[in-house]
Amino acid sequence: MRDEALAPAKLDDPNLKVVDVGGGTGFCTLGVVKTVKPENVTLMDQSPHQLAKAKAKPALKGVTILEGDAEDLPFPTDTFDRYVSAGSIEYWPEPQRGIKEAYRVIKEGGIACMIGPVHPTHPVSRFFADAWMLFPTEEEYIQWFTKAGFTDVKMTRIGPKWYRGVRRHGLIMGCSVTGVKPKAGESPLVMGPKAEVSGKMNTNPLSFLLNLILGTAAGFYYFCLPIYMYIKNLVWPKNWEM
Repeated sequence: MRDEALAPAKLDDPNLKVVDVGGGTGFCTLGVVKTVKPENVTLMDQSPHQLAKAKAKPALKGVTILEGDAEDLPFPTDTFDRYVSAGSIEYWPEPQRGIKEAYRVIKEGGIACMIGPVHPTHPVSRFFADAWMLFPTEEEYIQWFTKAGFTDVKMTRIGPKWYRGVRRHGLIMGCSVTGVKPKAGESPLVMGPKAEVSGKMNTNPLSFLLNLILGTAAGFYYFCLPIYMYIKNLVWPKNWEM
């Protein structure tokens, strides 16, 4: 699925300058360096622990690996030819701000590619998705890209060949959205200052316990769901609704 998800980014030149935002352990970056020279690739994430794992991978030797915030990228305007981000947007406090930053850091004519989950339509999956993390709708992805100033915005639905319920259950890697930067400079979208995240933790033990139970149940549900769908496809491979 990784190559399928990255295909719309058109990583077709080894000399492209590419940034992988929220790249974590470098799984997506491994797909990027298949066609782009590692020395032209930058991997950025907020987690030092995740980045340490990326640095340990021989295939990523030569890749610039650094710590940073997806909603406040530490790069000059008009720096990269391609921007990719996979499995990260669901953790962003303000996705619109992150996509605005994606517009800023790529060059005129450059492509931004956002890979992420899709909000499910199945009621049970929707309940657990909302309890777990952000699952944007397809319409939200398109609106965020359009508002940021991107043109030629396109969406590609992705998922394993055996999984026929991408839209119904919204599993991660539900879609790959791309947009083209029409002209150099910053995004035309005007936003206020970035919201400060409070460092205070919830000290209510009942509330904490409830969140822990819901989060654990949601994670378990989305762990079991692909296994269930795989087995069901083996038994009943036809006529599954998307």
